[in-house]
Amino acid sequence: MRVALLGAGRIGTRHAARLAGTEGVAELVVADADPGRAAGLAEAVGARPARTVGEVFTSAGVDAVVIATATASHAGLITRAARAGLPAFCEKPVALDLAGTIAALREVEAAGTLLQIGFQRRFDAGFLAAREALRSGALGRVHTIRCVTSDAAPPPADFLPLSGGLFRDCMVHDFDAVRWLTGREVTEVYARGANGGAAFFREAGDVDTAAALLTLDDGTLVTATSTRYNGAGYDVRVELSGERDQWVAGLDERAPLTSAEPGGPAAPRRPWTDFQERFEDAFRAELAAFVRAARGLGGNPCPGAEGLRALHIAEACEVSRREARPVRLADVG
Repeated sequence: MRVALLGAGRIGTRHAARLAGTEGVAELVVADADPGRAAGLAEAVGARPARTVGEVFTSAGVDAVVIATATASHAGLITRAARAGLPAFCEKPVALDLAGTIAALREVEAAGTLLQIGFQRRFDAGFLAAREALRSGALGRVHTIRCVTSDAAPPPADFLPLSGGLFRDCMVHDFDAVRWLTGREVTEVYARGANGGAAFFREAGDVDTAAALLTLDDGTLVTATSTRYNGAGYDVRVELSGERDQWVAGLDERAPLTSAEPGGPAAPRRPWTDFQERFEDAFRAELAAFVRAARGLGGNPCPGAEGLRALHIAEACEVSRREARPVRLADVG
């Protein structure tokens, strides 16, 4: 496969190294809105630079594309890939709103091409084991799920107006994970947000800390919390509590937790610093799965419609936060 990576920024740089070592990738082409940045990254990983992003869809001779550009460009690039007949992997989200997401997915459906969305937690060893435990019945009836996603430090101020906000940018991973773990759908949400940090969150219409209560279609209750100010380190966990047993994914020697109990575990010496370090193996696995699917050697593990469903939950949470009331998903569209 000749694979084009679109985007040479923070996550694109890491994806370039991952793709360069992925089985089935015979050649990697790097494109970016800044040709110099594309050339520099291509040289660093032994790839071929494209002069423009548009060249990827016309004369670069590639077989698939990986989209790791700024969020606002995702839907347009997904559409261009579909119209060029190219299978595409795209970091979430497809678009920042439901209408834009639906329009892009219709282009993919009309073209009959493959679109895989980047929800890397589906490929994490702990999340996979927790899912198997739940689906096998080992936990019994699961009555409560608790999700935590906490950044060690806030993103740059100029990122926020383009991010879609804490629910759409960050907690959307929790919303996807809950659906994927349980096989259930969210029917209602109640969400709140708070701002105790930098003023640029409020200026962007965002919050730096949030909590949501989700109700699944079988009555299971889910809590999801997130913050941009977890100074102890990057923390992602999901707890599955059932009548027979209780499992947690994300609890390891690097989880940024200190026990208050006498003789309990101390703070980790090397807590996780960010999502890329924490999920490095998962990122590699999802890109490898995409290359296999693009080669026709496996199914699509995370189709574009999954991105739409997770975004739908995030949209409902944003309405709930703004209007301070419970919101049924059926009423958001």
